[in-house]
Amino acid sequence: MKYTSTRDSSLQISSAEAIVKGISPDGGLFVPTEFPKVDGDFIASLTKMNYKERAKAVLSLFLTDFSEDEISGFVEKAYSEGKFESHEVAPLKILPNGVSFLELWKGPTCAFKDMALQLLPHLLTGSAKKIGDDSLIVILTATSGDTGKAALEGFKDVEGTKILVFYPSEGVSDIQKLQMATQEGGNVGVAAIYGNFDDAQSGVKDIFGDKALEAELLSKNIKFSSANSINWGRLVPQIVYYFSAYCDLVNRGKVKYPEKINICVPTGNFGNILAAYYAMRMGLPVNKLICASNRNNILTDFIKTGVYDRNREFFTTTSPSMDILISSNLERLLYELSGRDDAKIKEWFTSLKENGKYEVSPEVLNELKSVFESGYCGDEETAAEIKRVYDEFGYLIDTHTAVGSFVYENYRKTSGDDTPVVIASTASPYKFCSSVLSALEGRDSSGENEFEIMRRLEKLTNTAAPKQLKNLEGVSPRFTEVYDKKDMRQAVFSMLNI
Repeated sequence: MKYTSTRDSSLQISSAEAIVKGISPDGGLFVPTEFPKVDGDFIASLTKMNYKERAKAVLSLFLTDFSEDEISGFVEKAYSEGKFESHEVAPLKILPNGVSFLELWKGPTCAFKDMALQLLPHLLTGSAKKIGDDSLIVILTATSGDTGKAALEGFKDVEGTKILVFYPSEGVSDIQKLQMATQEGGNVGVAAIYGNFDDAQSGVKDIFGDKALEAELLSKNIKFSSANSINWGRLVPQIVYYFSAYCDLVNRGKVKYPEKINICVPTGNFGNILAAYYAMRMGLPVNKLICASNRNNILTDFIKTGVYDRNREFFTTTSPSMDILISSNLERLLYELSGRDDAKIKEWFTSLKENGKYEVSPEVLNELKSVFESGYCGDEETAAEIKRVYDEFGYLIDTHTAVGSFVYENYRKTSGDDTPVVIASTASPYKFCSSVLSALEGRDSSGENEFEIMRRLEKLTNTAAPKQLKNLEGVSPRFTEVYDKKDMRQAVFSMLNI
């Protein structure tokens, strides 16, 4: 299988090349030239497998320049015993009302990003070896909270790599900030910036697009790559868990192939729900993809109107990993919906960069609406949903998962669509324990000691906080620098000591 660019369909490269490059030289994103098709026999075979075996089967369809043994080695290292709290890796929690939550936060950093970022370092170093590239690979990543820590943990002390992470200084939770600031490893660097996630992401993209800087680094045998979901190696592992969830529903008698399911995903950068779309394109029986946004509801507006306009007020919310106004992975979706019209993609996304907006054609909007539903949820509704789910079912969810749950319930009530649903549960409630406790107690606990809040939440709900979060108490931050967004390039030089 070959890969092309959303902005240059004439480009044809291997998956190894796409993973090492991260982003196309033309600014586009790499996508497969075709989607592998699966049938009932393939899905039936997956139902008999554990998660690691399912991952190997799905990944092998996309990474055809790797041997079966190579893919097996990558997967075994990523999902080895002890790294994930559950032996199922991504367990499915089915509530008595039939709603299923896909728990994607059982990994080392307690967020769904672990599902891909435990695998990406092995994919990336294996890809570099395959194409004969001995450069020092510098992972440059912007984060709205969860990607940063998951990438840092995944790449920590991986030979031949360095990783540099930027995050908005006031745009992540206290626990998220502490997770990144205390990161161990000799090849890691972390810096906060004054601004929001979009500022960090735009700064990283500008650095990637700087040809003079690229040439200077190449002269030192240094090459940038990305751990954000703009990297195909980050996105492809996410396809796996939607197949796995469907198989678990089959095994538990909740659906029978080829019965369809709905998938609801709380998302800001659009990568997690794009992976579900790709699974559907491959043949996973999906009825509707429900895109759930917080108060920064740019995706909701886009799916309803076809106009993407980031010229709007930015809100800092209790679901900070979704506080995003530039959804990078939407470019990949629109490439498919436009009939792979690279000229149109270049036009739209140039307009987004220069004017902050673009509008798709009526034909593309109709295609979009045929697959996607959307909705959004404010902070008050988020808190009420956390309390409702806990009061009714004794099940504790975080703020992002609550956005998904609220939007799904709204969709079900207004549409009457009772298709079995899987809601992507993206983070441990203990990563956002202040907001979760406030929701349950009905009073604001922000400003109080984060670890005291954690202990109160444990006691109130009779649940246990993940040890990797509890163990942060008393650990001194290692990275404390905060940069202006215009100084991000200088921060890179400083962290690389060049």
